Amino acid sequence: MWAAGAVKVSGCLAAFSVTLRRCLKLGAAMAKSKFEYVRDFEADDTCLAHCWVVVRLDGRNFHRFAEKHNFAKPNDSRALHLMTKCAQTVMEELEDIVIAYGQSDEYSFVFKRKSNWFKRRASKFMTHVVSQFASSYVFYWRDYFEDQPLLYPPGFDGRVVVYPSNQTLKDYLSWRQADCHINNLYNTVFWALVQQSGLTPIQAQERLQGTLTADKNEILFSEFNINYNNEPLMYRKGTVLIWQKVDEVTTKEVRLPAEMEGRKMVVTRTRTKAVPLHCDVIGDAFWKEHPEILHEDS
Repeated sequence: MWAAGAVKVSGCLAAFSVTLRRCLKLGAAMAKSKFEYVRDFEADDTCLAHCWVVVRLDGRNFHRFAEKHNFAKPNDSRALHLMTKCAQTVMEELEDIVIAYGQSDEYSFVFKRKSNWFKRRASKFMTHVVSQFASSYVFYWRDYFEDQPLLYPPGFDGRVVVYPSNQTLKDYLSWRQADCHINNLYNTVFWALVQQSGLTPIQAQERLQGTLTADKNEILFSEFNINYNNEPLMYRKGTVLIWQKVDEVTTKEVRLPAEMEGRKMVVTRTRTKAVPLHCDVIGDAFWKEHPEILHEDS
């Protein structure tokens, strides 16, 4: 009796297995429709192996956006801190970013050389970074602009560039920081002429045409008693985001089995977070202090 039952069960399982295989084959055949050939038109955008992948995003038409939302001139600390918050969110949500650098309405994100994130597809790198950043900008707006409503959605564009060596990556970040200095010095003088001397924007532009760095520093010091070297580092150097271990102190209620009421205890936990720095990245000191950034296995 038991033998006959076992034979029946075995036969049912075999029949079920055959039916399942036929259904899977049929499903696979149906999934490959005659329209699937259109996938052949997709471009191969795989980033070159063993290279640093950099995604740089810029605010789209942010001159108009800043005017409409009453940004302070020449620098609005609220806007800069919001940009950094968005960049921190990108680093925490996405993998393999080892360093980021931002200034004005732009941010650059550097993915490690060995990253195989989304099979190194440039379109994936770019779209994930830009979409995460843009959504974070809207999400955190009220935290930094309490009295200024968001009048319309901001836009950001992005690009992907690969750099083959540590030196070319360092030169890229140096270029962006040099650009920060040049633009901020010009804007500091320009808005001092407009806001304090009463010049029109066109007159201020004409006044600064052809001037060198030394000339701009002289105008600031002699006419407005401003020493440019004393301006906040965030404005002059931009913001560098790197991973660092940070101790977070919280208060937690702990209740022992023999106690009726819990006791509050201070708990310290160490977390790795994207920490903002306002420092020079053009010289060697920064890279000597943080060698883990360029380390192959970081």
